[in-house]
Amino acid sequence: MYAITTPEEADAFIDSQPITAIFKAGTCHKTMQGWGNVEKVLRERPGIPVGIIRVVEHRPASNWVAERTGIVHHSPQIILFKNGQPLFELNNWAITLENLEALFAQHLPDLPKEAPQEGGRSDLEPYKRLLDAYLSGVISESQFAWTYLNMFREDASLRSQEEFALLNSLFGNPDEHHIHPQTILQFEQAHPQPTPLRERAQALRAQLERL
Repeated sequence: MYAITTPEEADAFIDSQPITAIFKAGTCHKTMQGWGNVEKVLRERPGIPVGIIRVVEHRPASNWVAERTGIVHHSPQIILFKNGQPLFELNNWAITLENLEALFAQHLPDLPKEAPQEGGRSDLEPYKRLLDAYLSGVISESQFAWTYLNMFREDASLRSQEEFALLNSLFGNPDEHHIHPQTILQFEQAHPQPTPLRERAQALRAQLERL
């Protein structure tokens, strides 16, 4: 995930690879829900980079994307590009899993989904994107915690021992081998750690980059 703050950064990002995506993030719960759906779809397509524009702080970048594409600005909004040209957009409550999957199938039929690899080094990009979204303020702490733990629950059994230990270290988990999101969140609330979650997330993000 890439933070886009200026019109120049928007142009550079859109033109950086054959297929890119721009997500315009607002501050309401529509953004959190929309981003959750986008992240889930891109989790199965890790080769697509996504640029985030926080429209409140970086409105000139958002305005430039609207001017360049001719697509009216909305927040939240997802725009997929191919060779610098927009393929499709979804806005507000229309950013659903069903709509995203249908549009990917229509416009990129030759781009297959990728399943996590069993054993060995598997893909950590979904966790990096989620951590980046939280650390950059796109999603709230509660949204991040719930999404992270449910993502980890889904693929924990496919992780190497090293990856499992690292990903499991972010929260206080009373069960060393199983991931129960509600239990972990309750344990975290009852036994707060001395280091704030944001600092732990920053440290984990750095570790994932080095792994």
